[in-house]
Amino acid sequence: MELVLKYFPNLKLRQKEQLEALLDLYADWNEKINVISRKDIEHLYLRHVLHSLAIAKFIQFKPNTQIIDVGTGGGFPGIPLAILFPDSHFTLLDAIGKKIKVVNAVSEGCGLRNVKGIHNNVSNIHEQFDFV
Repeated sequence: MELVLKYFPNLKLRQKEQLEALLDLYADWNEKINVISRKDIEHLYLRHVLHSLAIAKFIQFKPNTQIIDVGTGGGFPGIPLAILFPDSHFTLLDAIGKKIKVVNAVSEGCGLRNVKGIHNNVSNIHEQFDFV
């Protein structure tokens, strides 16, 4: 988590709390469903969270921006970006139901209200998004 704060020092307290909660949430779910490589879980903040947030160094999503994360897997990069941009709306899509189960549980565990996990195939999605 310290590494994330090094690159994103201006996070609000709520965002820090949400990001800190990710390790326990993913570790718990990883015991039930192998979402992240067991070797990678100890490097969650470097290999998953920080990599997910890298886009924020180049793009700042405006409020009410609609973003879809196609093939989200366990929620990367969607969940960390949703924490960083709480006024944007994130649809996290995956064709594998157990992954979306994790996405929804982690989102709920972090108190994210701007994330919607959908178990479906991208060819069945007809909504318009600002970013894919």
